[in-house]
Amino acid sequence: MIMFFALIKKEFSDQIRSGRFMICCLIFILIGVMNPAVAKLTPWLLEIMADSLAESGMTVTDVNVSALDSWVQFFKNMPMALGAFALLQGAIFTNEYERGTLVISLTKGLDRYKIVLSKTVTLISLWTLGYWTCFAITYGYNEYFWDNSIAESLLFSSVCWWLFGIFLISQITLFSVIFNSYAYVALSSAGVIILSFILGFFPKISGYVPTFLTDGNSLIYGIIKPEKYAICVMITLFISAVCFALSVLSFNKKQL
Repeated sequence: MIMFFALIKKEFSDQIRSGRFMICCLIFILIGVMNPAVAKLTPWLLEIMADSLAESGMTVTDVNVSALDSWVQFFKNMPMALGAFALLQGAIFTNEYERGTLVISLTKGLDRYKIVLSKTVTLISLWTLGYWTCFAITYGYNEYFWDNSIAESLLFSSVCWWLFGIFLISQITLFSVIFNSYAYVALSSAGVIILSFILGFFPKISGYVPTFLTDGNSLIYGIIKPEKYAICVMITLFISAVCFALSVLSFNKKQL
């Protein structure tokens, strides 16, 4: 157990030393501030543009914004945040393959599963910290300017998006173990997300694919009830668990 915590400490030290931790924090903080800012500034921007729009034959009416508009921005911007996170963290294994540092650790008798587990815990911790920091910032500003109670199932919709991030991390971990190239890891992970997105166009299975969890707007507007997401949540958790298990099995057999 001491060795496992030492590995996690090493992973976080590497995150801080490489600057990835700081960049991730800045991205999530920026988006957290930007969500309510865009909603708050929208009426002002439309007012500025009213004259030019009028010349084009368009009439600008009074726009009333609420916390819902800010939360729409939150769910709209989260793919960008998760994409940046994936790009920054996708090389968590491949960098060590290139440097050969994993071979040194294994020759000292370190269990392989502890390496996979420590990197997985690190990625999940970073995603959790960044995501919920962004959520907290948006929530705080929304509560100050408007009223968050207008958004239905807000916490559940946010947990669903967080879970989708865990799903992507499971893909990154698995493909990082299988491939030695960062490009292959990025392409494979993106391919799984694109496939899930495409399957979402088929009505009979759209409510069961992981990308269904990203439809937070339908939840906060009350268009879809949380009960509709139950099966999708279980499927996503199952797939993520299988991917993490396969990561351990694959790493045990991998030639370094």
